[in-house]
Amino acid sequence: MYRKTAISSAVLMALTVPMGAQAFEVSGYLKNETSVFARSGQVTGAAASAIDNSDSHSAGDLLKFENSARLFVNGDIGENAIWHADLNFIYDSEAVKSSAFDYRGYEPYSQHDYLRELYVEMPVGGWDVKLGKQQVVWGTADGMKLLDVINPTDYRELNQNTMEDSRIPVWMAKVERELADNKGNLQFVLSQSQVNVIPGLNENGDAGHPFIMKGVDAITGQVNGFLNLTPALGATAQSFTNAARFGAFTGGAANPAGLLPFAGLTVDGFASGFWDPFSKPGEILPATPQTGAPGFILLNNIAQCGLDPTCTSDPNANNFVTNLMPVTGTGFMDTSWDPVKRTSAFEHLPNATFATFNTFAGAGFAGGSAGASYRRDLPDSEDPNFGVRFKQVTSGGLGYSLNYLYNYDPNPYVDLDWHDAATGEKLNVQRAGSMNVGGGAFVPNLASDRSRDQIRRDLTGAGAADTTSILLRNAAGQYYGAVDPTFGMMPGAHNTNPVELRFTEKMQRSHNLGASFDYALDTETLGPVVLRGEFLYQMDAKQPVVDNLLLGIGDLANGLSMEDADMFKYVLGADITVLTNMMISAQFIQFVNLDYVNDRDRCATQTGIVFDCSRYTADFATMNPTNGLRAGEEFKEFYSLFFSKPFGPSQRGRWNNITIYEDGGGWWNRFDVDWSFTDSLMGLAELNYYWGDENTTFGQFKDSSNVQVGLKYFFY
Repeated sequence: MYRKTAISSAVLMALTVPMGAQAFEVSGYLKNETSVFARSGQVTGAAASAIDNSDSHSAGDLLKFENSARLFVNGDIGENAIWHADLNFIYDSEAVKSSAFDYRGYEPYSQHDYLRELYVEMPVGGWDVKLGKQQVVWGTADGMKLLDVINPTDYRELNQNTMEDSRIPVWMAKVERELADNKGNLQFVLSQSQVNVIPGLNENGDAGHPFIMKGVDAITGQVNGFLNLTPALGATAQSFTNAARFGAFTGGAANPAGLLPFAGLTVDGFASGFWDPFSKPGEILPATPQTGAPGFILLNNIAQCGLDPTCTSDPNANNFVTNLMPVTGTGFMDTSWDPVKRTSAFEHLPNATFATFNTFAGAGFAGGSAGASYRRDLPDSEDPNFGVRFKQVTSGGLGYSLNYLYNYDPNPYVDLDWHDAATGEKLNVQRAGSMNVGGGAFVPNLASDRSRDQIRRDLTGAGAADTTSILLRNAAGQYYGAVDPTFGMMPGAHNTNPVELRFTEKMQRSHNLGASFDYALDTETLGPVVLRGEFLYQMDAKQPVVDNLLLGIGDLANGLSMEDADMFKYVLGADITVLTNMMISAQFIQFVNLDYVNDRDRCATQTGIVFDCSRYTADFATMNPTNGLRAGEEFKEFYSLFFSKPFGPSQRGRWNNITIYEDGGGWWNRFDVDWSFTDSLMGLAELNYYWGDENTTFGQFKDSSNVQVGLKYFFY
């Protein structure tokens, strides 16, 4: 939602001064960009089901058809002040439009904002003062942003757009002055806090967008996102609850306790066992070799079809939409089970008990299972960022800068918590051990709330010595679930409201200490060489942490968390000019996580399958249920090589090529060329190609590789 800030109001008031006698100039351009897919495939986050590729595209299919009109208006206010406006009218008919975000046309604080810039600039007491909506650039690295952190970024096309286009102007005050014979500069910035535009990171998930990262897909994706997997898990839990009440586990005898007596049975215990739902339909009993079916097949059948044998009408059926089980088709046998190489939701929950299913099932008998919601809790747009930069060139030709920025990190993070869906109250997670009540029945022990270390001790042996169930309680001590975990022994201790796993998007306050340098030296072999570098130390950033031990017992809120981390990032580059006017630039880039989490561990499931129950920093860009929630790296390196050369009569054309390789095997190459037919008409062409390991930042977008052409008409 757009809200005026104090800065924007001041600028607008200044511009309301009568300007009838003031001169102003208008220039701009009209542009078309048309892009097609270069490869056939399916983009990350597609709305297709877990088993098909119905949302796939073919090479040559239209990816973008974008038309824009850009107006630049410049004028005077009095004798010393100037004003500038940058108006941007743009529409992409092929882009995704969701209930959360419209990538086709206007969206405030995005690349498609109508009012891109509006500011006044004036001298005041020896200082240059610039007030309004604008961009401030502190970094100049190729193909990435390091020190350039004041303005947020629109990542709708990943890194394909120029920084000038993808950078999101915000309302700010910039005050600076030249020092020491114009060899030094001191700058202060007070800017509005805004979040980056990251495709898919909203309640809708933006299915079909070509640049959704796997890490974002793990949060909001319609197939792999826990925002949608959680209700699907709840619906499956409801199916098992209904089956248990009708006697599926008790030989046909009614069982009002539902799943609570099965706190000793885990997902793996069920999936790795053999059960007989055939000789007596409606009952799920331990099987004999002659009648039994593997439990994972039955688990998949109930997950996909509910309790409807025809798989057509059960409201709790998943219908192969979300990635609950590793399936290859809609047949009864088209599934598998592997808690070691996890690729689906249930495989990530091998030690979750059926009593935990009771919690997920919620309060309803035929419905009302656990849900999920996506919320935003972002800082007020007038809660500002503050930055200062000192920049100087020494007498020896060394240029350097020292920067400090205290800001809300524009890269958001997402917190997970359970809430009462009716009242909104945040609920407490209790990890209850199991208690033997006789007759082979185990129920959650309400007197216990087990620590991670206690759970680990049970799971690091050959088979689980004890099981742990997830219970939810409110501040009044009331429990939630399809059946009262107290069995009515504590009047008023059961709350029948539905529960939801809430995904809350937030921004973190962080300190950013930066520096840069550049120095030109002459060499005999290469001629002039410019050496440069940028360095950033970021305090109190956020990192995703996966705890496979807690996630494995069904503790979703604590198994997937965000934790504080300090980061050190730097880029070292060298620029040379060869063949008269071809610039070559090489860079080494490294991100260092100073609070990297890597607690490696091995645990056992109920049937003795040993799996990875480590706690580690995940790779936000690529973590996904399909790749076992991929771990991040403590040291992440990138290497880039950039070429740029004018060509043709009167240098009317220019081509550029940047190649970036990332540690792990991901590649991106962008080749672009422009040609001026006349002073007013320019042709554009571009190829963006991604390849390499599909679980890398760039390799995951191999099916989003594209070819783009365009025309740009300038007017003055």
